[in-house]
Amino acid sequence: GDGESLGVIDLFSQAVGRLERLARIDSSMTAAGEQAQSLLEQLSDLSRELQDYVENLEFNPERLAEVEERLQLVSNLKRKYGDTAEDVIAYGEKAQTELDELSDWEVKTAALEADEERLLRQIGSLGAALSVARTAAGEQMARQVEKELADLRMAHTRFGLSLEQSAQDDGAILPNGRRVHFDSSGVDRVEFLISTNPGEPLKPMAKVASGGETSRLMLALKSVLAHADATPSLIFDEIDQGIGGRVGSTVGEKLWRLTGQDVENPTSLRHQVICITHLPQLAAYGDLHLSVNKRVYESEGDLRTGTLITALHGDTRLNELTQMLGATTQAGRQSVQEMLDEVAGVKGKERRTAQFA
Repeated sequence: GDGESLGVIDLFSQAVGRLERLARIDSSMTAAGEQAQSLLEQLSDLSRELQDYVENLEFNPERLAEVEERLQLVSNLKRKYGDTAEDVIAYGEKAQTELDELSDWEVKTAALEADEERLLRQIGSLGAALSVARTAAGEQMARQVEKELADLRMAHTRFGLSLEQSAQDDGAILPNGRRVHFDSSGVDRVEFLISTNPGEPLKPMAKVASGGETSRLMLALKSVLAHADATPSLIFDEIDQGIGGRVGSTVGEKLWRLTGQDVENPTSLRHQVICITHLPQLAAYGDLHLSVNKRVYESEGDLRTGTLITALHGDTRLNELTQMLGATTQAGRQSVQEMLDEVAGVKGKERRTAQFA
């Protein structure tokens, strides 16, 4: 009720009172009066439950906004860290464990810094020892390279190595306390130096040597380092520049020795050597002689230019070497044949010597 009109329970209570008075007049209505009384009691109980429910209802717009915000947060977490709430919780526990491990970061940082310094001192010690070994090996290699260059008509050429170290604040710590740059090859920056003329100082090879000199320098280096060099293929282009026939024969022999053929297995090579040359004394040492020529041909009505590569054997090789020598007479052919026989003798002697050893 609202004060002006009676509520359901009040109206029903009036009806029950009237049924009770009616039952006193007509006993047949006694059962109906009792049933009405029971219903009134049930309705009263229901009214009290509804009243309690209404009194306990809380309408709080701020709480609603808080819940919706929380649901949005859960949705964002699931989108970022897992498909389910369990996945999100597991990720959170893992992150908390990592955070706990970082809680003593100052102690761990100090330990890592001490370990870093120890390792940098160790690198510096190894690098310094490597520098000493490099210096000694460089002196020995320089003398051997100069000897090879003398055979290649560069008798007055001096060869040397420059080992430099650059300072770096966080670099390796040398035994003398200096901090220097380092990488996987050590603490040194190695550079080859040469002087091609008497009286001139040693200068970086890359800035001084001409094309032909560079090829011969590389041949000298490869000859000295043949056993240590793991490069499978070596290519020499125009290495015969500026040299004559006698030196050309020496160059050819050195190139052939770079292959390091095994006597018991002639197909086994230490290096594959490819040489582009116009000097017959050098070409005679090749185990395979290829002639490369430019040719013009017609294709679909148009002239095209291509390259023709031909493997030379027997008389065709003899003819090619004769033309390279510039003496196409019978005497020239005889000279080329003698040159090939001399080369075969050198190769055979070398293989017999290696086999005996």
